Amino acid sequence: MVKTKVLKNGMTVVFKERKNGVVAVSFCVRYGGINEKKDHKGIAHFIEHMLYKGTPKRNAQQISMDIERNGGELNGFTSEQCTAFWCKIPSKHLDVALDVLSDMVKNPLFDEKEINKERQVIFEEMKMYHDNPQFHVFDKIKSLMYRGDFSISLMGTKESMNSNTRERLKEFFERVYVPENMILCVAGEADFDYLCEFAEKNFVKKGNKTLYPSVETSKGEGTEKRKGLDQANLVLAYHVPLSDKMEYSAQVLSVLMAGGMSSRLFSEIREKRNLAYTIKGFYDSEGKYAYSGIYVGTTPENVNKVKELIIEEFEKVSKELSESELSSVKDQIIGNFSISQEDSFSLMYNMLKSEIKGDAKEVERFVEEIKNVKLEDVKKLANVRDWSFFALVPE
Repeated sequence: MVKTKVLKNGMTVVFKERKNGVVAVSFCVRYGGINEKKDHKGIAHFIEHMLYKGTPKRNAQQISMDIERNGGELNGFTSEQCTAFWCKIPSKHLDVALDVLSDMVKNPLFDEKEINKERQVIFEEMKMYHDNPQFHVFDKIKSLMYRGDFSISLMGTKESMNSNTRERLKEFFERVYVPENMILCVAGEADFDYLCEFAEKNFVKKGNKTLYPSVETSKGEGTEKRKGLDQANLVLAYHVPLSDKMEYSAQVLSVLMAGGMSSRLFSEIREKRNLAYTIKGFYDSEGKYAYSGIYVGTTPENVNKVKELIIEEFEKVSKELSESELSSVKDQIIGNFSISQEDSFSLMYNMLKSEIKGDAKEVERFVEEIKNVKLEDVKKLANVRDWSFFALVPE
């Protein structure tokens, strides 16, 4: 059973017990790309990087060594609605995980030299994403589907990153990294009361909760030519209404269309016509936005044909989807979900994402919600009209 509690200091603690000798621990801040304006875009991601660079108690190497030499792994991520720092470690070293992660999120040094060095690292990360065709088309499709600040890449631009000085990083950190914005999320062998006691005792800083702004949707099409490519990479995507019912319907539709070798588009595009090697469906939402779509890697001369086949297959689903096919896809999703929950990190991650959307206990309702997805809702969602499309093709 998932347990949640909002402490007196404002921090939320989320926990599910798993007696397997392992524990996954995350401190998460309710702040991400969605909160950023154009002039400081990328600051959440920048701060994430800097929190691994040392505290008065530990340098960067000691942070990683304290986790890794105890058999753990350490990482983090920045998304549109949160910034998280996590580790997975043998449960007998839970105190090490709590001590290291809490030290990181409370006491970063923000050393000027390290900031300038890490800014260059992020510039290299930007180049990596730009040079990777698959990463690039996902960035571009989002820029077509939204207006304003939200349409800009999570990593920001070179201009915005150069404007994110030490003073600005510290100001944002002091304002955002407060208990009212934080979640301690744990999955594994631990004690809920002990976790609450630790969080209450070690986080006393006062602050104000950050709110998520609304985002403005759009749509569009684009093509970019680039030298040095042999393959065309394309994405067709569409907005999903912001409701629980349509969220689960969208996940079902995504798997039905391109969730594995048994999916409709894999069969139609790869198996029947040999037009592509990679076909993937995706669904992205953290509560304030939701969109879904299809990625395909194909030959340049087949871009339009593949695009037509995707649209045609959506139209077929909107008219022909049967209860038996829907039931089969539901079983696939439920089975995949059950397997994923065996891993402590996956369980912790899913609880964290659900809490960001509004309720960590949604994880325990997932199977029932998938079972309750209605045929007419999936068919209605498949009747896509306002889609966006982007292709990166060889020059």
